[in-house]
Amino acid sequence: MDHTKRKDHWERVYETKNPVQVSWTQEIPKTSLDFISSFNVTKDVKIIDIGGGDSKLVDYLLDKGFENITVLDISEKALEKAKNRLGDEAEKINWVVGDITEFEPNTTFDIWHDRATFHFLTTTEQVSKYMETARKSVNSFMIIGTFSENGPTKCSGLEIKQYTEQTLTEELKNGFDKISCVTEDHKTPFNTIQNFLFCSFKRQEN
Repeated sequence: MDHTKRKDHWERVYETKNPVQVSWTQEIPKTSLDFISSFNVTKDVKIIDIGGGDSKLVDYLLDKGFENITVLDISEKALEKAKNRLGDEAEKINWVVGDITEFEPNTTFDIWHDRATFHFLTTTEQVSKYMETARKSVNSFMIIGTFSENGPTKCSGLEIKQYTEQTLTEELKNGFDKISCVTEDHKTPFNTIQNFLFCSFKRQEN
């Protein structure tokens, strides 16, 4: 699926469905917050949420006092929903409409967070581009959440790539060292269970 088709797909999803109608909705992103907390960073670190859409992670990061947050998503509609939810607080966030495989940041980030974007990259070329961008722009930590080998094989009608702790670590080995991994049963708004793998990584020193 090329960029235009991917963008059209996600714009349509966010235009036609509300949070209780999509499987990835998560009221409290506890695992992500626990990982971020474990890094013991200051509140002025630069954080980017890849494929953040209208996720509530940004709400919790603001509540915890983080001051430098970027949210990237291919869907402009998704980011509009997040902005509307946050109201005036949205002005504190750097919103970026873009495809992660074409993203060229003009800054670096201390924490790169990705829940459920990486597993949509199903070709070697897409993964390579993602990793090239991450190696250039991540100073310290990465958090990646993907479907595990016990998770779904599709999401939102699209094929995904499942990961194990070993295969995810292998994909990131050129640039990042694994810190820890956990699996999580995510309960969707329609009471099904999706098994996720979350891993944290530390940027290797050059």
